[in-house]
Amino acid sequence: MIKSKLNKIDLIILAGGRGTRISKLTKKNPKPLIKFKNKHFLSYLINYYSKYPFQKIFILAGYKGQQIFKKFNKKISNGIEIDCIVEKKELGTGGALSQLKKKTTNNLIIVNGDSFVKSDLSDLFINTKKKFNYLYLTKNKNYQSNKILSNLSINNKSFVNFNGNLMNAGIYYLKNTILNKIPKIKISLENSIIYDLIKKKKIKGKLNNSKFIDIGTYKSLYFGKKNFHRQFNQPAAFLDRDGVINYDHGYVHNMKNFDLRLNVIKGLKYLNKLNYNIFIVTNQSGIARGMFTEIEYLLFYKSIKEYFFKNGCFINDMQYCPFLKGADIKKYDKSSGLRKPGNLMLKNLMNKWAVKKKKSFMLGDHKKDQLAAKKSNLFFEYAKDDFNSQIRKIIKNINNC
Repeated sequence: MIKSKLNKIDLIILAGGRGTRISKLTKKNPKPLIKFKNKHFLSYLINYYSKYPFQKIFILAGYKGQQIFKKFNKKISNGIEIDCIVEKKELGTGGALSQLKKKTTNNLIIVNGDSFVKSDLSDLFINTKKKFNYLYLTKNKNYQSNKILSNLSINNKSFVNFNGNLMNAGIYYLKNTILNKIPKIKISLENSIIYDLIKKKKIKGKLNNSKFIDIGTYKSLYFGKKNFHRQFNQPAAFLDRDGVINYDHGYVHNMKNFDLRLNVIKGLKYLNKLNYNIFIVTNQSGIARGMFTEIEYLLFYKSIKEYFFKNGCFINDMQYCPFLKGADIKKYDKSSGLRKPGNLMLKNLMNKWAVKKKKSFMLGDHKKDQLAAKKSNLFFEYAKDDFNSQIRKIIKNINNC
């Protein structure tokens, strides 16, 4: 087992803007809650970034922030708790960060709640001795919303310079010490904090060539409506856990007993390479039986997710059922559609994500898994000895249909 430590990082989503340039659409709802194919823009962001081993997700909300608070606060996304903070007075994108001073000692990856560009953040977690801050940049295609950070370049030592044809992609990695320098007044992250870091040669650049999606103007919103959803419309692998990913030793709930089956890492990497979302769907009656707590289960899942990340593969999301009729723990003593052979866990994932069902499949090791897949019209196979070989054959067969 890989035991290297990961850089402890929190995800910060800036979701406080008024959306004045698209005011007709933001009179009732804040900009990050604009919908694309019946899913909020902010939901797409949370889904995408939750595959990384963040310690926590903070949403810094402002304008109509109570709507965001109501929808996301204290929710769990792929094992990560979301903490939504609604500012009492307008603080801007920079001043909003001051609210985190007593909330975290972790380093920060900050993203805008009204823009998106696919980025690989993996090395920020693996390299725990990073001395510098980082700014992600993308090619400027006549984007002039922020003129100060719309004409940048990266020098031969990777530092960000003014003057060039690159622009701020709205993704920042900042050391936690930056919070000590941010006053609780209205200031801009871009025009004050990042500008100062560039000027003092304290921030390096990372180039990103993916499509930049912004929903801040009617023109860019129209472009986003046409293109944004496509980036997330992917097939999925729905995987039972014990007996499929790891050997079923009976109510496995710690890493000591988490023994992977043959070629699971290879198979998961292959799925990631083909842009499959990987979802774990697992009955966890050990919670209801009092063998371990729900908190202990979630901490264990977090360890599993980090273990796979260190081995070069991502788990995109997870659903579990703690309920069992006749359970020892009273609050879990009930029937639930979440529990397989019910298919509510699968339904939840399909509602949360954009899933290409015809290209998707499920692996399980019990009849109840097969029945849940059948109810969801998913191709199903029982787990075989070699996970990687089975995955490849399934995908080959699906693609030939």
